[in-house]
Amino acid sequence: MDRNDLIPIGTLAQRTGLAVSAIRYYEQRGLIASVRTSGNQRRFLRADIRRLSFILVAQNLGLGLTEIERELAALPHGRTPNARDWARISRSLRDAIDQRIAQLERTREKLDLCIGCGCLSLTRCKLYNRDDRAAALGPGPRFVLG
Repeated sequence: MDRNDLIPIGTLAQRTGLAVSAIRYYEQRGLIASVRTSGNQRRFLRADIRRLSFILVAQNLGLGLTEIERELAALPHGRTPNARDWARISRSLRDAIDQRIAQLERTREKLDLCIGCGCLSLTRCKLYNRDDRAAALGPGPRFVLG
């Protein structure tokens, strides 16, 4: 490992926009790993900027930490992930992202009408949810959740 590839936690925080405490948390979860200097200071690989950036993007897409951990576990340790590595993750996440997009589109389309049923309008309910047919689909806003 080239010492020039190592950066202190403060630099990693500055480059990613994450708080130092968040970086320590992700380290504790095993999403990134540090090496210690002789003075017991944390040093991280520059490649961890990409890993942490992926975590931020994935969380903004609505992915849970368990899903993110699974994907990051497939990345190589000790080297910067390459385009092939990221393409593999992208393919893996595509279905989950597509499902979330579909749910957001359903929500946008139904929000002014009926979310079925946690009823937004009792007068419209007679039109969109006659005889409370949404109840047969399960609890909660079934027309949006599917």
